[in-house]
Amino acid sequence: MLGRTLVRRSGHFALSRPSHNPVTHARCFTAAASGTFNYDVGDAAGVKTASRNLSGPTTTLSVVARAGTRYQSLPGLAEGLEKFAFKSTHKRSALRINRECELLGSEISAYHSRENLVLRARFLRDDLPYFVELLGEVITQTRYTGHEFREEVLHGIKLAQKGLLGKAKEMAINSAHGVAFHRGLGTPLHPTSSTPLTKYLDEDHIADYGSVAYTKSNCAVVANGATHADLSKWVGQFFTELPSTPPSNLPKLQSSPTNYYGGEERIAHDSANTMIVAFPGSSSYTAGGSYKPEVNVLAALLGGQSSIKWSPGFSLLAKRSAPYPGAHVETSHSAYSDAGLLHITFTGSAKDIRGASGEVVKALKSVAAGETSKEDISKAVALAKFRALEAGQDVNAGIELTGSGLVQQGKAYQMDEIAKSIDSVKADKIQQAAKSLISGKATVSTVGDLYVLPFAEEIGLLV
Repeated sequence: MLGRTLVRRSGHFALSRPSHNPVTHARCFTAAASGTFNYDVGDAAGVKTASRNLSGPTTTLSVVARAGTRYQSLPGLAEGLEKFAFKSTHKRSALRINRECELLGSEISAYHSRENLVLRARFLRDDLPYFVELLGEVITQTRYTGHEFREEVLHGIKLAQKGLLGKAKEMAINSAHGVAFHRGLGTPLHPTSSTPLTKYLDEDHIADYGSVAYTKSNCAVVANGATHADLSKWVGQFFTELPSTPPSNLPKLQSSPTNYYGGEERIAHDSANTMIVAFPGSSSYTAGGSYKPEVNVLAALLGGQSSIKWSPGFSLLAKRSAPYPGAHVETSHSAYSDAGLLHITFTGSAKDIRGASGEVVKALKSVAAGETSKEDISKAVALAKFRALEAGQDVNAGIELTGSGLVQQGKAYQMDEIAKSIDSVKADKIQQAAKSLISGKATVSTVGDLYVLPFAEEIGLLV
């Protein structure tokens, strides 16, 4: 039998259609469109909430907990807690949860990042009460049974470990974070295959981690496709059992302020080649004063991969790596609550990676010397703005960014404000950012054919 809060669907959805006025300026659509994607923020039963009432017949609902790998006290706890999501609770078996969700026509999932654990449900709009109740039940009444741990959770973790062995790029990303930040943000997303899991991980330790992670001060509920009034109503009803603080007999979730170290690590790999050159970046937009929008613009300016079909693109590394067609180059920026990592990723043949990676320092020096044209800077600002707005508009990325911001700083990911901050970036700020990168220590992580792939000092980097 379905949960008591299941509502009857009407079968019809009244979708509002906004009127379209003639556009009189080529760029005015950005402000108009982004305004409709801002979150309404509030509090229900002591739990932070945010919602965007996007028109449409479906809703995406998530609980975002500050419980990623950065905060785990033992290896594998974040992944173990993720894999216990939607297993048996004190009210429902895992089979019943699966059956009910299938009958309603929905998707349920969970994942973790370096800072967050996200439980997500996607469903038809009228079923909001049922899924708010389900998520509230999962985070407060999961049973953490021994047989589920041994047969499913631990098995899933070991499969993820084996999968990581064949992914040179993921190995390099984990390595780069570890070299750059050491502990905290440097903790791998998944335990490596050599990690002695049985020494640290069991159902009791995961249950304790859940008791500390799932508290009102450590979670946020975020919805896309629901009114804030409805979300607040049901969260207020079904999240009352969520404790305000963790048990006094368990250690609190904590992580030391992030420090950047830099350095180099080289890992031999037989099936693929990846080299990551990284530098200290900017914290996320929701961090406030430590947010530096010029780092996002610099990432777009360095680039490597074109966003325009049949065009090599305007970015500096796209132009400079053209003689090395066997190397794929991409610049990204990973932002966290108190730090960031700007990383340039090279994949492909070891010989071409060796040549293309040597262009990084040359590109940064040209930016620092003010040799970049105004047109290229304008393009970089536009691309950085597009990427930031696209991330906020994307339902899944926007939900985690907003939930994390609410938990960490009490601030949602508001797209209008981000667009304004990137628009304000001038050439001198980009120039200063490039100077600071080339004068400091880099992070270099190399995975692949180490006989051919270069050391950091061979391409002019200080580590």
